[in-house]
Amino acid sequence: MTAHDGQHDFDFEFGTWKTHVSLLKQPLTGSKNWVDYDGITVVHKVWNGLANLVELDMKNASSHLQLASFRLYDPASRQWNLYVTNRRSGTFGVPNVGGFTNGRGVFYDKETLDGKPITVRFVITPRSADAIHFEQAFSADDGKTWETNWIADDTRIKDHSKI
Repeated sequence: MTAHDGQHDFDFEFGTWKTHVSLLKQPLTGSKNWVDYDGITVVHKVWNGLANLVELDMKNASSHLQLASFRLYDPASRQWNLYVTNRRSGTFGVPNVGGFTNGRGVFYDKETLDGKPITVRFVITPRSADAIHFEQAFSADDGKTWETNWIADDTRIKDHSKI
């Protein structure tokens, strides 16, 4: 049996999406204060799908966030590297690394939050051809327990006149 290649695992996501995001304001502090955003996500194919660029533009009554993710496929490891930046920082963070199994993508990295080491898990779950669910969680105990801090649901926009 041939190992799963993975280089086209993000092909389902190319296009334009209506996005709803819930963001935990102060992760790993015990806070339960969430803020919601609505916006548009556009996913562009790069290098025939071996990379892609995600543009996320979202707002609420008091804030406007613009994020970008550049996702690169590594053919040697058969894994994806997901780099994220926001408009204010101008730099890429540590990549989440992983891939898809049975249609579900799971990606991990190690970072610091308020000077303390954490593990980050990012999960992508396609619900249908026109709906995707995303969750990010942090762990301060090397993955023994997780706190979800980012929940996003995308719905494909087929009629671009409704953007």
